[in-house]
This record gives sequence, C-alpha cells and structure tokens, in this order.
Amino acid sequence: MVEIEADGLPDSFNHYRIIQLSDIHDSKFGESNSDLVNKVNSLTPDAIFITGDFIDRNRYDLDQSLEIVKQLQDVAPFYFVTGNHEISTNEEEHIKDELTGLGVKVLSNESVIIGNGKDEQIAIGGIEDPLSSNLDEKEYVEQVIDEAFQDIPNEMFKILLSHRPEQFDVYVDRQIDLVFSGHAHGGQIRIPVIGGVVAPGQGWFPKYTSGVHELEGTTMVVSRGLGNSLVPVRVFNRPEVIVVTLTSSTE
Repeated sequence: MVEIEADGLPDSFNHYRIIQLSDIHDSKFGESNSDLVNKVNSLTPDAIFITGDFIDRNRYDLDQSLEIVKQLQDVAPFYFVTGNHEISTNEEEHIKDELTGLGVKVLSNESVIIGNGKDEQIAIGGIEDPLSSNLDEKEYVEQVIDEAFQDIPNEMFKILLSHRPEQFDVYVDRQIDLVFSGHAHGGQIRIPVIGGVVAPGQGWFPKYTSGVHELEGTTMVVSRGLGNSLVPVRVFNRPEVIVVTLTSSTE
C-alpha cells in the first residue's frame, strides 16, 4: 500500500483509496478470478483504475478478463484506458463497448470531474495508447493530454491514467498532479538494488518500471502489472495490485 500526500487535493478527498490494475493480459487468478476479486473487495476502494493491456493480443480472451469487472462493478467506479495490446488486436472499439456496457468509464483522451462532498471536485483523465496514432509518441502524448484536460480549470487537482511511464517528462511539463501507468512489467527481471532489466519503450535498465516517482509537483505511480505477455517468466518481480491512499497536505 502507498500513501501519497497530494498538494492541492481537496480535503473531502482525504483518504480517498484507489486500486490500480494494470497489464492483466488475460491472465487468470483463481477459479473465476476469485483470488483477485476477493483481494480487491477486501481493500474497499473508492475507485478502480485499469491502466491498459487488460487483454493480450497473443491469447485474446476478453470474456475471461471481463469476469473481473463483472464481479467488482458494484464495489467502486471503474476507469479504463487502452494499452498497446488493446490497439494491436484491432478489437479496440469492441473492448471499450463491452467495458462501457458494464459501467466502466472508458477515458479516450478525455476527463471526468468527480465530487466527494463539500462541493469539492477533482478531474480524472485518460489517454489512448500512442500505438493508436502515427505521430511521434511524445508529440502524440502532449497533444492528447491537452485535449483530455482542455475544459478543466488549471487549479483543479488532476489525475491522469496513461499506459506509458516513459513519457513522465511530458506529464511533468503538462503539470499533471498524479499519474498512473504500467506497461513496463517491472522490467520483467529485477536485480536487487539495480531494478528492472528491460522494458518496452525504455530499453535496457529502464528508469520507470515500478514504484512512485516525483518531479516538480508531479507524482507517477508505475505498476509492475499482474500478467505476462511474450515473456512468461518474472524474476524477483512479483505481480502486484497497487493500492494508493491519497492524503491532503492540509490535513
């Protein structure tokens, strides 16, 4: 569990609990995914974020992954953004439609404003994975973040769901308060003290594979993910359910 003291967070969101599920890759966690469902249920979240690669392009089984959402849809609001695997299946719209039908808020380069009493609000935004565009990745991320938050007041606390942690500098430049990312699978193999060995988009000995990173007022949480894709083995790199509790700096 991670506690993040967030400057600018409204007092009514103090102790707001977020669960992040990332890079599930159509993996199965017990009979009918009961192991994962029971774990999330026990943590009593206020929101559940799915930060891409919900499915796997190599063993596509959407129904299996949807079972997780079906069993948890009454526990807390779900928010979802695509990863590269959703895009590369060419089933992206179908996946998003199925999730929307289960009450998940699919964030496609857009934001929603949520309140938590006392007329205080925060914005939760999400961007499509850069694989959906022919633009340079950095240029694309800059463009769609601007699009996602174009109607959000500058002073409002902003949370961004984005699959790619390697674009941290862009998130900082755009003054996002809190970012949730995945994609790196923890570096797949982790060497004690050194960290992850290799990650897509970052290459060898990547910088952003796990944990909490802070720079100039922006905090990024990177999940090691829950499933595997092409490389089926993790070394010193257990799958994880991220639990973040936000605390107001004025508490």
